[in-house]
Amino acid sequence: MRKLVASFFISLDGVVQGPGPGDDFDLAGWTMPYWDDDVAAFVQAGMQAADTLLLGRVTYQGFAAAFAASTGPDAELMNRYRKYVVSTTLDQADWANSSLITGNVVEEVTKLKQQGGQDIGMSGSGTLVQALLRHQLIDELNLLIYPVVLGRGKRLFADGLTLNLQLKQSTTSRSGVLLTTYQVA
Repeated sequence: MRKLVASFFISLDGVVQGPGPGDDFDLAGWTMPYWDDDVAAFVQAGMQAADTLLLGRVTYQGFAAAFAASTGPDAELMNRYRKYVVSTTLDQADWANSSLITGNVVEEVTKLKQQGGQDIGMSGSGTLVQALLRHQLIDELNLLIYPVVLGRGKRLFADGLTLNLQLKQSTTSRSGVLLTTYQVA
């Protein structure tokens, strides 16, 4: 069975998404000052371990806008992935190799995990990850923990969710980002 691995840039207070576009707490505003070769290598290793992406609608649309018409190694990889988009509002998914999941998400993700292949990667898609954590479908969390406290924004772990995690690996980037992989027990 393949693993479902969710990856997040996360602040010390658990924020994974600022309150909105253009806000001082947007992702680029608090992560980019810490970007270094160690962070890039950690992200790249996660990308190389997967051959499929599972995305919520908002992340899918953002990634499609950024990568569908782009070139370069990262864009080529993103365009080549098999992509599954969980959405109740999209009628179609036009980005290369994309399919919609509109029915029972738990059943469909369970079927995806039973197929052969490399890891199924997730990046962003916080609402979807929260739902999949509640149903014990996430196998690992790659958390890039930034040395910032944002004080507000969308948090990764919803109130009432309890999880037991086992640390698989941990290192610190030169810029102070804690690069971790946790197995969901």
